[in-house]
Amino acid sequence: MRLAELSERSGVSTATIKYYLREGLLPPGRRVNATTAEYDEEHLRRLRLVRALIQVGGVPVAKAREVLGHIDDDSLGRTIRLGAALWALPQDPEPDEEDPDVVAARVEVERLLEALGWETARELAALSPVYRSLVVAVATLRRLGYPWDAELMAPYGRLMHQVASRQLDHMETYASPTEQVELAVASAVLFEPVLRALHRLAQEEESARRYGIE
Repeated sequence: MRLAELSERSGVSTATIKYYLREGLLPPGRRVNATTAEYDEEHLRRLRLVRALIQVGGVPVAKAREVLGHIDDDSLGRTIRLGAALWALPQDPEPDEEDPDVVAARVEVERLLEALGWETARELAALSPVYRSLVVAVATLRRLGYPWDAELMAPYGRLMHQVASRQLDHMETYASPTEQVELAVASAVLFEPVLRALHRLAQEEESARRYGIE
């Protein structure tokens, strides 16, 4: 397809597509002549992911380029490729290791991972920004008077493991490793708001069942 059709099918203006091409967020099309290029379904799929990252996820262009670079790095195994792309997404601020609440939270997170049997998460803890984000969240809860410990968090961890398993089952229905990692990254940006909304709706539903609607 030509640029105009790519724009029409994606809902992204030609000027924005050209910007993404200049910034390296979208691979160049197949050159037809000096002024014209053709694009295919892979460009359309990637364009949708770029829009998800930038528009929905609020990911800065430079950070989006980093994420996409990991997605396209076929020298990495699928697990490392996926992990690198997810770690490159914007993360919470680093924890203050001298904060007593952070120290206590780290102990509870370690206990949680051990209880869940998540050995990879424990091995990568020193490198993982996701691990550090969990520590920050638990520390904040403790600071506000909500001491979430490993026992309280473990059932939620098991539920999230089920969610992750279902997501990877769906991911594996896509043909190529690149498409699979693209889907996983898109899910991190687009599906987490769905989980948040479902959680809140579930709270409303369970409250109505237990206490009625007054």
